[in-house]
Amino acid sequence: MKIAVDAMGGDNAPQAIIEGVEQARDQYPDLEFDLFGDPAKVKPLIKNNDRLTIKATTEEISMGEEPVRAIRKKKDSSIVRAARAVKDGQADAFFSAGNTGAVLAAGIFIVGRIKGIDRPGLTSILPITKPGADRHSFVYLDSGANAESKERNLVQYGYLGKFYAENVLKVKNPRVALLNNGAEEDKGDKLHKAVWQDLNAEEGLNFVGNIESGDLLYGKADVVVSDGWTANAALKATEGTARMLLTLIKSGILNGGLRAKLGYLFLKPVFHQIGKKMDVSTYGGAVLLGLKAPVVKTHGASDAKAVKNTIGQIRKMLTSGVIEKTVEFFSQASVVDKQGKNE
Repeated sequence: MKIAVDAMGGDNAPQAIIEGVEQARDQYPDLEFDLFGDPAKVKPLIKNNDRLTIKATTEEISMGEEPVRAIRKKKDSSIVRAARAVKDGQADAFFSAGNTGAVLAAGIFIVGRIKGIDRPGLTSILPITKPGADRHSFVYLDSGANAESKERNLVQYGYLGKFYAENVLKVKNPRVALLNNGAEEDKGDKLHKAVWQDLNAEEGLNFVGNIESGDLLYGKADVVVSDGWTANAALKATEGTARMLLTLIKSGILNGGLRAKLGYLFLKPVFHQIGKKMDVSTYGGAVLLGLKAPVVKTHGASDAKAVKNTIGQIRKMLTSGVIEKTVEFFSQASVVDKQGKNE
């Protein structure tokens, strides 16, 4: 299995990208990598050339560039060339830590959508924090690719999330929920009320109703679907709250005197365990589901560990055949129609 890597994308590129790729290469003997980037910057960082091939590029897409214009103008950029390699069948998946919009645009316009999918959804894997839960994470989409969505899109996200949960996370009959401003059936605006009815009517989905943002991490669903604007806002609020709590705890320890510091020493393993569970790098990157091949974007500030974990996530997608199963489903007559209901 070959992964096309944007070696130049990300705040810590290319060093963190190369280090993470080499760690993944050493852990997974069935993977090989094409590294797209400036050879003068990439080659000196490589410790072992085994199963690594540098593909020279002459352009880079920076974080601040307008995505669609950038991928159209910079044909020899690492993002465009890596996506093109997947499109042309020279690689099986595309990985980047670069400009999110450019990665999404390259995925949609170069790699291409699965027939029957209107809008691919950016999919995050988030932790379940409920003590004693039998699962560690859940599927969350669309987490930011589409600010506005139609009923049909959210029903498709339900199936995309279901296939990912079943094949990659190994969840049997995953529970699908709709992110809303209340748990009751009649909550939400016109769109969310209609989507509730559509999801509830889908015999192929184990729909369990609405879920509020305060319960996102509590394990009430294995797949949570939403429009990109709502899901992204809820995700950012959850992340911000977690950071604030960690800051308050750290401040309390530093300013709490000797007793607080001694208490921290005894509880240090617990804090380490919690930090690992809440660290998004543990679960990999964000997947653009609904494309003809895995396109995965990790955080721009990712370190080598996050890169390695994301590559492990891509490997699971490739070995599980989740893309092929999705293509097969949406090519059949049971695909949802324009109203979001089965034909």
